[in-house]
Amino acid sequence: MPDYYQLEKRLWDAADQLRANSKLKPSEYSLPVLGLIFLRYADYKFTQALQRYHTSDRPVAERERERVLSIPLQARFESLLNRPTEANLGEELNSAMRAIEAENPALKNILPKTYHRLSNEILRQLLTDFHTIALDIEGDAFGRIYEYFLSNFAMSEGQKGGEFFTPTSLVKLIVEIIEPYHGRIFDPACGSGGMFVQSASFVEKRQKNPSTDIGIYGQEKIADNVRLCLMNLAIHGLTGDIRQSNTYYEDIHDCVGKFDFVMANPPFNVDKVDKEKIKNDPRFPLGLPRVDNANYLWIQLFYSALNAKGRAGFVMANSASDARGLELEIRKKLIHEGVLEAIVAVGSHFFYTVGLPCTLWFFDRAKVNNPRKDKVLFIDARQFYQHVYRSHRQFSDEQIQFLGNIVRMYRGQSVESVATLPEHTRYNPAVPAYGTLPNWEETFPNNIYRDVPGLCRISLISEIAEQSYSLNPGRYVGIAPQPEEDVNFQEKLQELHDEFEMLTVEARELEGRISKTIDRFLKVKGNE
Repeated sequence: MPDYYQLEKRLWDAADQLRANSKLKPSEYSLPVLGLIFLRYADYKFTQALQRYHTSDRPVAERERERVLSIPLQARFESLLNRPTEANLGEELNSAMRAIEAENPALKNILPKTYHRLSNEILRQLLTDFHTIALDIEGDAFGRIYEYFLSNFAMSEGQKGGEFFTPTSLVKLIVEIIEPYHGRIFDPACGSGGMFVQSASFVEKRQKNPSTDIGIYGQEKIADNVRLCLMNLAIHGLTGDIRQSNTYYEDIHDCVGKFDFVMANPPFNVDKVDKEKIKNDPRFPLGLPRVDNANYLWIQLFYSALNAKGRAGFVMANSASDARGLELEIRKKLIHEGVLEAIVAVGSHFFYTVGLPCTLWFFDRAKVNNPRKDKVLFIDARQFYQHVYRSHRQFSDEQIQFLGNIVRMYRGQSVESVATLPEHTRYNPAVPAYGTLPNWEETFPNNIYRDVPGLCRISLISEIAEQSYSLNPGRYVGIAPQPEEDVNFQEKLQELHDEFEMLTVEARELEGRISKTIDRFLKVKGNE
């Protein structure tokens, strides 16, 4: 295992001592621990910036573009680590967080200030362990560590933890397909902000500046998740308009027709939404479902938030693809409007808290004005995954780009060269990916799209209507042909028959030996 993975595990083991040595639940200590990771990372970035500023004559405006957080002296990591033994580290950390907020208004009332609930011994150990985070790891080391901790807290907290963390490979695939180069991005169930961070990464890879090219807007019901999101953005040099509110009832960003991109992983199959409160809400233009299920409320929220050229990508429960009643009527309207661009089936065990498979839906409002208006692309990606843990999977980077290229060909865009896994990835690149990717040139000669049984198919709306408007990719993609064996069928059948006869004879012989053994046993018992 590379040093990077050992570092992740060691840091998690250090933080997880809180499970045994404090009375706090993971939901209570996750934010303080993530706050310390945030502080270590912010301090490191601030130190690097100071060194550059002292040795560079770059214009001030260029420096400010880096959006580095200002860390006052009392909040510097070294200063806290070297506090005397008698110091009250809990109160000092609380004061440090307040000082950072004072110098960085975007973080006002965001950073954790509950360190007084943890003992000096635990806090000093955490500071010591987190100080060992190597400063020379390639890539976004701290961002990945932060993400690693988020995922582990999600697993620790069960279903509740899943509310703040969306598996990164699903987010990457959504970003790869909707291509948020620039414009306003909205996530009305933003959790810890993973959609925004991956969008910024996508922009940076294309030599652009996410700080100026994208605007970030989010809604989130849970206050702690809003804090996690803003900390996550700050770690990556981003800011956004993230607000706490109940998305079902509050249109806090006045979102109808406003956004270039919408990305989300909403909670599945939520019940008890008060439809009386939203019956005249313009965010639900296609009608309210009668069933006590919010899936088609979320779908309409994403649809109505897009402007005339907007794209959306979101995670959805499989059940929504075939839902009946008024949900079917809403689905019909979406399909016939021509905004539905693609549906991707994802296999099981991608989420940290549930093993269920899911579906990714994609809208493109601009599609209504091009030849693809009456078409929908279906992709079955269930055969592709890479094991992370025994009970968890992810897409590899190659698989993500492979699937993204299928959509690009469907749109008539140029494909991108298939990436290789970088040396420093979040998970061990030595872990094999399952569902071997087909040879690209053989599957799509000259980078031209074609239907591939078991993988992808473009279906007309008339075909979808014949399938009762089901959006289950399996209905359209079909099954990949199995390779034919180069054998004589009659000879193969004879081999199987001979094997069966041999096994039958062996079974009869074994039955006879067992019968004789039982007889001998009964005779012995009878003579006693």
